[in-house]
Amino acid sequence: MQITVNINGEDYTREVANRTLLVHFLRDDLGLTGTHWGCDTSNCGVCTIWLDDVPMKSCTAFAVMADGHRIRTVEGLAHGAELDPIQQGFVACHGLQCGFCTPGMMMTARWLLNELPDPSEAEIRETISGQLCRCTGYENIVKSIRWAAEHEAAERQAAEHETAARDAAASEPEGASA
Repeated sequence: MQITVNINGEDYTREVANRTLLVHFLRDDLGLTGTHWGCDTSNCGVCTIWLDDVPMKSCTAFAVMADGHRIRTVEGLAHGAELDPIQQGFVACHGLQCGFCTPGMMMTARWLLNELPDPSEAEIRETISGQLCRCTGYENIVKSIRWAAEHEAAERQAAEHETAARDAAASEPEGASA
């Protein structure tokens, strides 16, 4: 069957067998190997991607189910050469060890911060509870997500101050500043 999907902003049209799992389509057909393949039972979360801006585990969905939809993978997190704050947080706070669970963790964490910009530790832990990591106690993963939330908040605050200063300067009458 022929499907067309938009992945990380780019359209792909491919022939796929009806039984092809979405994770295999992404990895094998498109070479997007950042999405990992783990359990095939939706338990580990390493295959988490976004389908129409909602996290889903791609190991239990068929590629044909994605026809006409938008997908975002871990390869789509960075903005050009600039890493997403989630990616930066995982680097800064050592949120990965072997790295196998990391793409799914990052996709879930990015969704969380989009939905809830200042999550508590409990909210972070609840959100990533469907993501299994066999290397860590999740402590540095939680710190990585908090790091990203705090840095995004600081960036928003700086942008608001800059806008307020620009608006104040624009509304000042000519010649009033001396």
